[in-house]
Amino acid sequence: MPVRTHPLHRRWLARRRRLRRWLRPLPRRANVARYPVVKWFAEAARKRPYLWSFKRKHVLVSLYAGAVLALMPVYGLQLAIGLALAVWLRGNLTVMAALQMVTNPLTLGPIYYATHALGAWLIGLTGYGEGAGELGTHVNALVVGGVVAGLGFALVLDLGWRLLAWEARRFRAQLAALHARFGYRHGDADAPGD
Repeated sequence: MPVRTHPLHRRWLARRRRLRRWLRPLPRRANVARYPVVKWFAEAARKRPYLWSFKRKHVLVSLYAGAVLALMPVYGLQLAIGLALAVWLRGNLTVMAALQMVTNPLTLGPIYYATHALGAWLIGLTGYGEGAGELGTHVNALVVGGVVAGLGFALVLDLGWRLLAWEARRFRAQLAALHARFGYRHGDADAPGD
């Protein structure tokens, strides 16, 4: 049986297609000039390879900073702040931008209500953030709730990322064993693109 007809190889191709479909609407080095805010910085963004790197250190920085930013009360400025954070913290811009899509016109109300409730509860529990007037306390509750909920959200995303990375390593090892068993090397006549 040729390698490209093996079920494991077909699963690999399906996974690759699915990942490309998920990443298509997000900013990448090739399409960065299409995005409203990011296009102003397209040339500078192309010169920074870490913005496009999916190495663990670049992704984890973006997961934590992006999750906290996504739940902060800065709707409308999130993508610009996310770009600045990705450059400053040397994180992945694609992950950072994807996380900013969590807060959208449909989810904005419930997210801000939940972060405000969490922040108000924490302020009431600790007393930290009170005394700035009623409006100031409400703003502080949004910020404190956004930071705490964002860190919790980031922790869940981090655990999910680690699980997916482990599964991907396991899958790649199985695929490499399959290729070794069949003597398949990239560029052979049995290559998938031939």
